[in-house]
Amino acid sequence: MLPESIQIPIRVVLVETSHPGNIGASARAMKTMGLSELVLVAPKSFPSADATARASGADDVLARATVRASLTEAIADCVHVIGASARSRSLQWPTIDARSCAAKLWDQAAAGPVAVVFGPEHSGLTNEHLARCHELMHIPASPDYSSLNLAMAVQVVCYELLMAHPEIATWRAGLGEERRDAPLATAEEIEAFHIHLEDLMRRTGFLNPDHPRQLKLRLRRIFNRAQLDQTEVNILRGLFAAADPDKSDRRAKS
Repeated sequence: MLPESIQIPIRVVLVETSHPGNIGASARAMKTMGLSELVLVAPKSFPSADATARASGADDVLARATVRASLTEAIADCVHVIGASARSRSLQWPTIDARSCAAKLWDQAAAGPVAVVFGPEHSGLTNEHLARCHELMHIPASPDYSSLNLAMAVQVVCYELLMAHPEIATWRAGLGEERRDAPLATAEEIEAFHIHLEDLMRRTGFLNPDHPRQLKLRLRRIFNRAQLDQTEVNILRGLFAAADPDKSDRRAKS
């Protein structure tokens, strides 16, 4: 789960959306990634029960959504606007991918409101719409099937915005931390472990007397990568003791 402090003050603008369900699905995509500012430009149908149903819990994003008559109105206060497009254009536009889009929007957000704009489902943004954007954003996809629906495209961009959040690096680092139920073994405990292991390998004949150092070094590398804790060292040494051939011989003679 994301930390509660993660909020993304970046506007998502949907232009002339034809199906209200796509508005709801886009709201859901936004909320899962920490975005909440949705602006709708001349939607065909909104408010709508279909939008609410597809929002699936992101009703608050829909409730706060504002409707504008034109893209010019929707982005009037923005200092940087990036338009999304799935198709190439006859005119050359500065084009970036979704990851670069996220980095650029976060960088510009310090100066004022910023927005990412998505066009109608079937036709996308017109050149007139793009003329009001600073850059064009394209999501690379498989050449065999490059079709993303509106909510999918919104989800991809919102995910990249989340990953580019200034606080997210600390959060991501925490995900990689292993929660341990015992302290890490000390260098002294690890050395005693290796002495015990080497002794067992010698008595079982596993250690090649002609090349003992190579095997011992490889084993040390294995266990160094594992970063054994004290409980794990005790478990392994208990296993060594149970597998001790001299101990088995003593039991057989008794």
